[in-house]
Amino acid sequence: MKSDDLITVDPEILGGTPVFKGTRVPVKTLFDYLEHNYTLDEFLSCFPSVTREMACRVLERSETALLSKS
Repeated sequence: MKSDDLITVDPEILGGTPVFKGTRVPVKTLFDYLEHNYTLDEFLSCFPSVTREMACRVLERSETALLSKS
C-alpha cells in the first residue's frame, strides 16, 4: 500500500483535513486516541471504516518520518 493509498487531503472532505482514504476519519483522530491511552483495537472498533493495515501503515510511516529527522 503506497502512502497515497492511505491518506486523502481534499477541500471537499472535512475542509481539507487529512483523512484515511475512502473515509471521513481524520488521521489525527488515531493519534488523539493513542495519546489518551486508548488501544489501536479501541480506535478500530470506533472507526470500522479504517482497516488495521491502514492504521498500522500510517503509524509506521510516521515513525520513519520522525526517525529520519534525527
